[in-house]
Amino acid sequence: MTNTLFIGKVYRRFDELPSTNDWAAELLAKSKPPEGTVVRADSQSAGRGQFGSRWESADGQNLTLSVILYPDWLEAHAQFYLSMAVALALRDMVHGARYTVHEEKTDATPYTVHRAPCTVKWPNDLYLGNRKAAGILIQNALSGQYLQSSVVGIGLNVNQIEFDPALPNPTSLALFFGKKFDLDEVAGRLFECLERRYLQLKSGHRAAIKAEYEQSLFRIGLSSNFIRTNDNSEFKGIIQGVTDAGRLRVETELGEETFEVKEIKFVI
Repeated sequence: MTNTLFIGKVYRRFDELPSTNDWAAELLAKSKPPEGTVVRADSQSAGRGQFGSRWESADGQNLTLSVILYPDWLEAHAQFYLSMAVALALRDMVHGARYTVHEEKTDATPYTVHRAPCTVKWPNDLYLGNRKAAGILIQNALSGQYLQSSVVGIGLNVNQIEFDPALPNPTSLALFFGKKFDLDEVAGRLFECLERRYLQLKSGHRAAIKAEYEQSLFRIGLSSNFIRTNDNSEFKGIIQGVTDAGRLRVETELGEETFEVKEIKFVI
């Protein structure tokens, strides 16, 4: 049983689903499940990431799940705050990675650190060093000027140590820490962190969430290379933060510019 008030109290677990987000959305379309309902699958045959990309995950090795929330107090124009809160929850979970581990070691050499250099690659990918360990896909339904419901999809690489060579820069908790983790324990800790951040947002602490999110951004304050997707031109810039709507603020030779997700790419 999870140590939470509502997230994970209703827990739908499956061996396989096409997509946990799709299953949760279908459930919402025909009923109103309790807030915090979790849909988790050991395997997804059609998992999705941002903008229709596929989420690749080895069967039974990682966490692929969706959480149903009702942030009907959050304005539609402020919906990126939910994304920031979820990203921080994932970061919190990794920073507290003191879990029971299996005796089996991976072939990877363990890092000799006690606190993971865990950052959020804008808008909401979780990075360990320069490699991606998790992704978030949030599907919001609106009612007027407010959100009505949200399906928060999370894919976290936990125990997978071999990845498709076509993937650009994947990693996992097991590769990073050099140990295998108990998936249920990681999930329980994730639910606790997610509930805490969600309630922080609901309590109106938006400025604190935005400040922590910006402090956690991958390559914040560092000179980095980017590509403008409209003409594939490469340029240097320094990430300054984000706008309330979630646009990335970058200081370039032209001054400060802001970008939507599809307008800019990192060169890593």
